[in-house]
Amino acid sequence: MKNHIAALSLLLLSTASVAVAQEKASPLEISGSVDTYFKYDFSKVANIPTYFADEQNSVSLGMIDLALKKTTGKASFVGELSFGPRGQYQSIPDVLGGYDAATNSFNIQNLYINYAFTDKFSMTAGYMGTFVGYEVISPVANFNYSTSYLFGSGPFQNAGLKGTYSFSDKVSLMAGIFNDWNVYQDFNGVSHFGAQLMVAPVEGWSAYVNFLTGRSAGAGANGTIIDLTTSYQITDKFKLGLNAADYGVSDDGGGYSGAALYPQYAFTPSVALGARAEYFTFKGAGGAANASVTSFTLSGNIKSGGLTFIPEVRFDNDQDAYIGFVKSNLAPTKTAAQFSLAAVYSF
Repeated sequence: MKNHIAALSLLLLSTASVAVAQEKASPLEISGSVDTYFKYDFSKVANIPTYFADEQNSVSLGMIDLALKKTTGKASFVGELSFGPRGQYQSIPDVLGGYDAATNSFNIQNLYINYAFTDKFSMTAGYMGTFVGYEVISPVANFNYSTSYLFGSGPFQNAGLKGTYSFSDKVSLMAGIFNDWNVYQDFNGVSHFGAQLMVAPVEGWSAYVNFLTGRSAGAGANGTIIDLTTSYQITDKFKLGLNAADYGVSDDGGGYSGAALYPQYAFTPSVALGARAEYFTFKGAGGAANASVTSFTLSGNIKSGGLTFIPEVRFDNDQDAYIGFVKSNLAPTKTAAQFSLAAVYSF
């Protein structure tokens, strides 16, 4: 009997050792991207201020983005760093609220830990790319190289704690508590509540309804974002996306609202053409008048392996002269147009 017990114990220990070895052997995933671009504004002045691709008549840097991911059992982590203008001072402030080129040589895009308690429920803690909106900082995930007014006005990152429950493959719900927007740590404490409902009614169609509310220390105001992001792969070649959002500041009536439509057509697996048509309104704070801008962007995606060329033309109309476009002689104008050619390599 003792021999049987000893043999069973040895078997269990061997099984446990194999399981631990398998967990330790799970590979570290490394991914990322490199991007560069040339942009020319037809007025010969950098006019369209949507965060990225803003340098005039220059071959310019985007960023090198490096992401690490590893899963061991039910636990996983993601760490993502960026080096270069797109990920450093053009999008993310440092912990003190401002970028200092003398001290900041990189910036954190993502740094979080996830634990899957069950197949349906998981929790995530750390600094995460925002769940709000259609476009993201990394150019790999965007069809257009320049970004929308909706993207530039909303949060980029949310630091906090969130839980996600998957009711099925077609429905999931996330809810969490977060710091103020785009800061690694919030000296004023956790200040925001957010939630996301995901539904996928049919194959190829997904929709996300996002909600984020709280008090921003910098603005000293209570604000609420309601955001819809959806895309539908209508055919093998044609995809249609939509982003609509409304942000209201209760203290002074400011904020923004807008919508952007993203039709895309793939002529071949390597060649596609897509557009972004956007209408965006800056809400007047303190009783001031609203101001609106429209934008139309036409982009091509030409792929070869991990490399994507993105030729792009963009036309913006500042209907209420809010942004301040200028002509080549610096006289005010309501319109701006630009051409850009970007090269994005993902690995």
